[in-house]
Amino acid sequence: MAQHSIDLALQGGGSHGAFTWGVLDRLLEDSDIRIGGLSGTSAGAMNAVVLASGLANGGRKGARESLTAFWKSIGRAGSRSLLRQTPLDALFEPWMPNGSPMAKFFDVMSRLVSPYQLNPWNINPLRNLLEKHIDFDAIHSLEEPKLFINATNVSTGHNRIFRNADIGLDALLASACLPVLFHAVEIENEAYWDGGYVANPALLPLIAESEPHDLILVQINPSERPGIPRTAPDIIDRINEISFNSSLNQELRTVALIKRLLREEEASGHSYNAALFGKIDALCIHRIEAQKEMSPFGASSKLNSDWSFMRRLHDIGYRTADTWLVNNRSSLGRHSTIQLLDDYAGGPEDGFAETTA
Repeated sequence: MAQHSIDLALQGGGSHGAFTWGVLDRLLEDSDIRIGGLSGTSAGAMNAVVLASGLANGGRKGARESLTAFWKSIGRAGSRSLLRQTPLDALFEPWMPNGSPMAKFFDVMSRLVSPYQLNPWNINPLRNLLEKHIDFDAIHSLEEPKLFINATNVSTGHNRIFRNADIGLDALLASACLPVLFHAVEIENEAYWDGGYVANPALLPLIAESEPHDLILVQINPSERPGIPRTAPDIIDRINEISFNSSLNQELRTVALIKRLLREEEASGHSYNAALFGKIDALCIHRIEAQKEMSPFGASSKLNSDWSFMRRLHDIGYRTADTWLVNNRSSLGRHSTIQLLDDYAGGPEDGFAETTA
């Protein structure tokens, strides 16, 4: 069986990143798949860099072990968290720590008091975890996979992409810096917040600079939710989901419109700049998601880092990736498995609709 080289775009989403861990675990298990590039935001950035660090030091086995060790460490820390579920939560709203007195207190305080007041010493438990599990020197010298980690510049609102050579601890913390929880991360005299505000994750740098023709988006945040949210927390949760998906949708729309333009130009007999657009024209885009299984886990569960929850999300991700491979492996290198033009380029044009699996 031929080896398929793929790029991976990993969304952020707090502890829901354990779903992505499960997806990566399954993909790394498959020796016929080679990962050429990784773009990640927030938890997606951490998954990407932990994977690359493990890959550099121990191949596929090392990457899987590094991811498992990293998420186990998060799970151990979660077992001591003041925000963990109460027994009543577990009975009526599994995995959602809404009833925790500390969770309620923190939710209210985060809306009234800034982290500069609530957390004046800027304590971030992720710092020690990341230092323990990532070999940044190995990342800096790694030729493949290429890494693209993004953060939001607080002053300009622009996206900054960190690549292998300049990825360090602060870049990862910046990519996951929710401004209601942590101080902005300062790098080279610029302040940064979570990259999800501008790209979740960034697709265009990955497409432009990495070689594979297959890009797989691992999507955590549900793109659709039935019904109208009516409680204040549910409304805020849905606003955040829409906000963190909007930048991704815009990039997919850009790719779709370029593809549509190229096909129209080709059909009319016109030529185009192959060096500039050829890669996008040949690009096959795929999505691995588990919207049905993930949508019951509301936004508050993204703060639930209990190990049993991490394992559950991992197992959902692993099974989802396994099913995706069974159904779509033959599409790799041949065609997209999402309706890119239909969904993101304003509807299909005669002769231009993409074939899907």
